Amino acid sequence: MEIAIIAVLLIVAIILFLVELFLAPGITIAGILAGGCYLYANYYAFTHLGMTGGFVTLSISAVACVVSLILFMRSKTLDRVSLKTNITGKVDRTAERSIKVGDTGITTTRLALVGYADIGGQIVEVKSADGFLDEKTPIVVTRITDGILFVQKSADEQG
Repeated sequence: MEIAIIAVLLIVAIILFLVELFLAPGITIAGILAGGCYLYANYYAFTHLGMTGGFVTLSISAVACVVSLILFMRSKTLDRVSLKTNITGKVDRTAERSIKVGDTGITTTRLALVGYADIGGQIVEVKSADGFLDEKTPIVVTRITDGILFVQKSADEQG
């Protein structure tokens, strides 16, 4: 009877371990229960079967964990549940292409280095070259690098 209890605990632990690893990654109930089943199965073996039975159970549980992991990874199960689509969408950068260095505008959000501004009637994402800028601060585009608009306070606002 003791061996049946240990075997059931180990099988449940392996199933919960695989669920934790592949279906619900992170520290979830399945992972905690899998660890608890492994620990209790080995504790039960040491207390009811003695030292030899405990070490045999410990060895079997370690080997079973590794073998089940390898078998599961080689099976086609992961291919069926994995994502196979590619992301083909692109960010709309038409507004950034129409804006030139020297264009002026006003911030629509607080620029904590990055935020939004209204430049030429278009709301675009900008990066502050001056540090933090408050909302509704007049700005000027100082440079454009890799689609990123760098702005600073307008000259009449700085003085």
